[in-house]
Amino acid sequence: MSAGDAGVRRTGIRLLQLLATVVVTLFIFRQVGVSVDGLRGLEGHVWRPDAIPFLGASAVLVLGYFGSALLWGRMVQELGGPSLGAFTSVRIYMVSNLGRYVPGKIWQIAGMALLARRMGVTPAVSAGAAILGQGVALAGASVVGALAFSGAEGQVRWLGLVLLVGVLAFLLITGVPVLFRRVVQIAYRLARQVPPADLLVNRSFGIRWLALYALNWAVYAGAFWGLARSLRLELTLVEAAPAFAAAYVLGYAALFAPAGVGVREGFLVAFLQPMVGTGAVVLAVVARLWTTVVEVVPALLLALAGPPALAAEAAGEVD
Repeated sequence: MSAGDAGVRRTGIRLLQLLATVVVTLFIFRQVGVSVDGLRGLEGHVWRPDAIPFLGASAVLVLGYFGSALLWGRMVQELGGPSLGAFTSVRIYMVSNLGRYVPGKIWQIAGMALLARRMGVTPAVSAGAAILGQGVALAGASVVGALAFSGAEGQVRWLGLVLLVGVLAFLLITGVPVLFRRVVQIAYRLARQVPPADLLVNRSFGIRWLALYALNWAVYAGAFWGLARSLRLELTLVEAAPAFAAAYVLGYAALFAPAGVGVREGFLVAFLQPMVGTGAVVLAVVARLWTTVVEVVPALLLALAGPPALAAEAAGEVD
């Protein structure tokens, strides 16, 4: 295949992904009855968060991102890699996270393997920590998001049952070392990485890491609730937190949408509209911009704060 043909193919795939994202997002919004007239009826101040609660929520969100990074660093060490230290773990994790905004779910893992290699971490270990960490993070988010489906109906309720089955399957798989090693090998190959020759895990691996990532997701969800309060939306923590976590998982499952854009917002509106009406649309849009800025800005600063080679490689990954 020539370079020109490959370029046309990539462009066609991107257009199909964009079309799929738009179609699915519009379908979700139509299902929950969001209308343009309803959006026009919102008061202008709803779009402007109160400064102090907004900054507080942003600080908690940063802590959530850093917590995920530290968990990844701990996972690297548990899989036989070196101890990276807090700052290095955060820098590698945050910079490679920029790959989530590229269609397909492998770029974050590939970027992590590339950046960690310069710190003495083999690609197998860094990619393994990323793959396992992402899998456990989704399971942890599913645990936090379980309540979001309690009042749901129809197909959305069935999705909740699917996530519950996924969590139970995760615990079952990680509780059987032979089965767990086989699943990890498959995951490596899907991520285009070489699986380790041997993966030593104990039976407590799944429940221990699930608890840690569920706690980490509780921090993310708490930050989202703080954002909702800064917009003066009357949501309780029990209402906001599960909706945010569940929408993330469902958006991640939409492989065609970069970082779940559109799909995550659609499900978030579906979960929250019964409580805050059309204000859920405002919250979903603001939350997307907010989470992106709070993630991307520190990532770029950390890339520049590292060695020149690290910053150059990070820029190459984003391009």
